[in-house]
Amino acid sequence: MNRREFAKLGLAAGMLSIGGFPIGVSRAAGQTRGGTLNTIIQPEPPILVTALNQQQPTLTLGGKIYESLLRYDFDLKPLPGLAQSWEVSPDRLTYTFKLFPNITFHDGTPLTSEDVVFSVMKVLIENHSRARSTFSRIDKAEAPDPLTVVFKLKAPFSPFLTAFDCTTAPIVPKHIYEGSDFRKNPANAQAIGCGPFKLKEWVRGSHVHLVRHEGYYRPGEPYLDEIIYRVIPDSASRSVALEQGTVQLTQWGDVESFEVPRLTKLPNLAMTTKGYEFFAPHQWLEFNNRIAPMDDKRFRQAVMYAIDRKALLNRVYFGLGKIATGPVSSKTKFYEKDVKQYDYSLDKAKALLDEMGLKPGADGKRVSIPYLVPPYGESHQRTAEFIRQSLARVGVDLQLQGIDLAGWADKYSNWDFSMTATVVYQFGDPALGVARTYVSSNIHKGILFSNTAGYSNPEVDRLFEEAAVAGDDAKRQQCYSAAQKLIVEDAPVAWLLEMDYPNFMDKRLQNVITTAIGVHDTFGTVSFA
Repeated sequence: MNRREFAKLGLAAGMLSIGGFPIGVSRAAGQTRGGTLNTIIQPEPPILVTALNQQQPTLTLGGKIYESLLRYDFDLKPLPGLAQSWEVSPDRLTYTFKLFPNITFHDGTPLTSEDVVFSVMKVLIENHSRARSTFSRIDKAEAPDPLTVVFKLKAPFSPFLTAFDCTTAPIVPKHIYEGSDFRKNPANAQAIGCGPFKLKEWVRGSHVHLVRHEGYYRPGEPYLDEIIYRVIPDSASRSVALEQGTVQLTQWGDVESFEVPRLTKLPNLAMTTKGYEFFAPHQWLEFNNRIAPMDDKRFRQAVMYAIDRKALLNRVYFGLGKIATGPVSSKTKFYEKDVKQYDYSLDKAKALLDEMGLKPGADGKRVSIPYLVPPYGESHQRTAEFIRQSLARVGVDLQLQGIDLAGWADKYSNWDFSMTATVVYQFGDPALGVARTYVSSNIHKGILFSNTAGYSNPEVDRLFEEAAVAGDDAKRQQCYSAAQKLIVEDAPVAWLLEMDYPNFMDKRLQNVITTAIGVHDTFGTVSFA
């Protein structure tokens, strides 16, 4: 019997005890401090250091281990994180942050402004696709005293204060990483941060065990004793674990869309789609624009016409989301609705492919293309099958290729793909979450979630840069609207859906979703009633 079969059997019997941990909540009745939160991490992350990997499982789990200067409310306004206060100069060039006192890393070393400067100017710029494009705008970073950080920009950058969440700018210990090969540093296995929880144990294929950081700087936090992230690859087993109370929280795609209607009826569970406002997840098909036939925009447009996105939303995702019309989500600022519309039309798709000279052969196939299936759960597999069937109707033969999470990230980031699908975050502002996918300056081989498609349009580059530095929202909207129209015409990717994700939680849990960062947040105030 393999691990998956064993886990499924144990969950169905209500007897699972992974790695010696008890089922359910270890707490006294009515206790508000203490206890164990059991939840899911799926798929298992390749690494826990969020500065070095920005895949969703790493960020969800790593948000408990690593922190940044700020957090954000549901309206995306900044809240104190490691910084208790901040000031912006009148010319919008100088940002001064004051850190809370008595912050320590998990190894007991005090965190100072030097750690912040090192993390932002060295580790993140070299390893983080989104941080690279944002923090390269810094002219000088200074640490005048242990609790003060000063960033001086080369030019005004409107969303700079939106760039310090735990997923964009996690702070790592300088004394551990300075002078090392960041990606090969032995301390990566310990994941030493300054968050409310620290790593006790990671048994690959089974669980990640986090325990309270006793030296945490916020008085009384965290409330929980520990969090156990259980690796449960099988989607049916994940649903059973939630039903039976083996886990008390699910997030992102832990619960497959087709299970949502049934689980929402259970009396012991609450469900919300809040907590994704900062991310506004955007799903699209990504083409490698460097190779034929993806290097011809007529092919990319044909794919847009060939996919019935309304049917995809309803049949695969059971209405959890909205059809995407372009690079900017309608849930965020600066969305432009007046763009080229790709209505579902097989005739338009076929006409464009004919115009390219991609005529169907005797078997009806025009071209065969490898499709790298994202290993993020059954919904992604179903999406791949839906896309394969859709494109087959116009003679495009997709050859689905399965792969593990680390392998997918490696091939995708190193441009070793023809077509794949991804879900990318917007991060509250196009300058942070959108531009990185389309500006030519962010074409960096080996960096995940950069401009991996290889799209380049000088006018788009100019418009994104002009919008980023403009201080007036009306001017920014003008630039972003123009950029969106150009990008949608070029169709460097095929936008599918603006995703909604269900967070299921035991009704005894309190303070789970308190900010726009949602389940990526620290969980310092999460407790059981």
